[in-house]
Amino acid sequence: MGNQRIEDYALIGDTNTAALVSREGSIDWLCAPRFDSAACFASLLGDAGNGYWAIHPVVQTRRLSRRYRGETLVLETEFVTREGTARVIDFMPPERRLPRIVRIVEGVSGQVRMGMELAVRFDYGSRVPWVHRVGRGIEFTAGPDALRLDFAGVDITPRGLRHEADFVISEGQRIPFALSWHPSHERRPPWVDTQTLLTATERWWATWATVCQAPEEWREPVVRSLIVLKALTYGPTGGIVAAPTTSLPEDPGGVRNWDYRICWLRDATFTLYALMMNGYISEARSWRDWLLRAIAGQPELMQIMYGPAGESRLTELELPWLAGFRDSKPVRVGNEAAAQYQLDVYGEVMDSMYLAGRSGVPPNPTAWGLQKHLMRALSERWSEPDQGIWEVRGPKRHFTHSKVMAWVAVDRAVRSVERLGLEGPLREWKRLREEIHSEVCEKGYDPDRGAFTWYYGSKSLDAALLMMPLVGFLPAKDPRVRNTLAAIEQDLVVDGFVKRYRAEAASRVDGLAGGEGTFLPCTFWLADNLVLQNRRREARSLFRRLLGIRNDVGLLSEEYDPKERAMLGNFPQAFTHVSLVNTAHNLSSTRGPAHDRRAAR
Repeated sequence: MGNQRIEDYALIGDTNTAALVSREGSIDWLCAPRFDSAACFASLLGDAGNGYWAIHPVVQTRRLSRRYRGETLVLETEFVTREGTARVIDFMPPERRLPRIVRIVEGVSGQVRMGMELAVRFDYGSRVPWVHRVGRGIEFTAGPDALRLDFAGVDITPRGLRHEADFVISEGQRIPFALSWHPSHERRPPWVDTQTLLTATERWWATWATVCQAPEEWREPVVRSLIVLKALTYGPTGGIVAAPTTSLPEDPGGVRNWDYRICWLRDATFTLYALMMNGYISEARSWRDWLLRAIAGQPELMQIMYGPAGESRLTELELPWLAGFRDSKPVRVGNEAAAQYQLDVYGEVMDSMYLAGRSGVPPNPTAWGLQKHLMRALSERWSEPDQGIWEVRGPKRHFTHSKVMAWVAVDRAVRSVERLGLEGPLREWKRLREEIHSEVCEKGYDPDRGAFTWYYGSKSLDAALLMMPLVGFLPAKDPRVRNTLAAIEQDLVVDGFVKRYRAEAASRVDGLAGGEGTFLPCTFWLADNLVLQNRRREARSLFRRLLGIRNDVGLLSEEYDPKERAMLGNFPQAFTHVSLVNTAHNLSSTRGPAHDRRAAR
């Protein structure tokens, strides 16, 4: 849809799926009934003909502002016009099997002429539904999907292939709309009073937020980030999707467009810690149990990602009828990287399981047996090349970060025996831990450059190497760690933000054309490293700068373009918000970064 920016959107969700609402009051993205279902509003990745739902003044807006109501996911957008002021309240009642979007138009002052436009397009904007009136509502049906629009106080008429309404909202007046998804073969959901739903939704989110044990100094950004993580949680299973969107570009107009409506095992370490250090033991347990179910069966064949319910088949397809966000093609659904071999996930899974055991998550009786299966597979495969944390689509290599995380896996297995009292071949694992550590220090370190490098024999740097002291592989004061940090600051930092790797090395290694922005999780890791180096003033300055690039409602994407001051990549991004939470706690701790403390337990 032309000139939109990623940061122009806000999130609403119900812990089953989510929608993106533009600053102008248009819902341009919604998948139903799950995060990874086919979209019924897809204009975000195309144009108005691919589906949207807009409510806004029909006269010029002089001033526009929006916010979430307190510590909730209830969005308010206020339009100030020459006629008066109108407010649109958007939310999705949480934990429903059948998703429902509620939009309430409120008159704040004067009388404002408003317009509503609704264009439903199922299957990612490709299917025009059959439409018929049902009582005081309108039903849209195509194949297995149906949406029902309920409304009161307005007249809605079909115009072309969409439905429209023009109405006046006066001070003190409320006009509600509710759009509910249901399987087309089942009875439509009953009408529910929208004020009752609003009150219940506000109470649900506010109650959930009271558990948060965020540092007082950073409570607002931490709570907002945790609400994002909760909103990206698939409630029935506990799996957390990386983002609610697909194919928002890392390079506008380019091909680096991926589906992130999937659960990455890599996120487990960061997400579990972020949840537990803020008091959300129940959510951490659900995420842990989702992970165990996902890899159950043949743990040695563990994938790097799964669907929200643990699905393993994530076939990647292209949708040629969608023009892409700002003409970024192809638009993809599914993710081919699910079939990649990425050694580092062994470390993240073992670390998260060890962390859960040390942090009060009730034990799972099958967990340790699965972990021992993983250790047997790791002992046979750790010396193989892999595709690495950045999921390169070029040749496999011996990535230094991957080997470091293999060491983490074995180290946490050793700690599980020594500190959690579990049974395992301790002597064998200790030998393996030392073997991996020695190889990384020998082959992953370039003495000429004085730094660890991207992969064995490389001269290039990788921002993932910032994890080395955070996971306890080497102390932060080790000269090799200090030198690597200095090299990354010199080579990979652009205007204060961190790139994953240099552009000239990218296409040769990851097999893709085009560039990308700076990577926000890596920039948070840099702040964590600065804390470890007792450079706290610099760390706080960097953290405040990161908070400053959040959009007006506190959301962050995966990447950022400092030159254009624009967000890039899927949005909002769980990995980024997890990293924000962890860094906030690191800055508030007198004991050093959370990751470093975790490794030392």
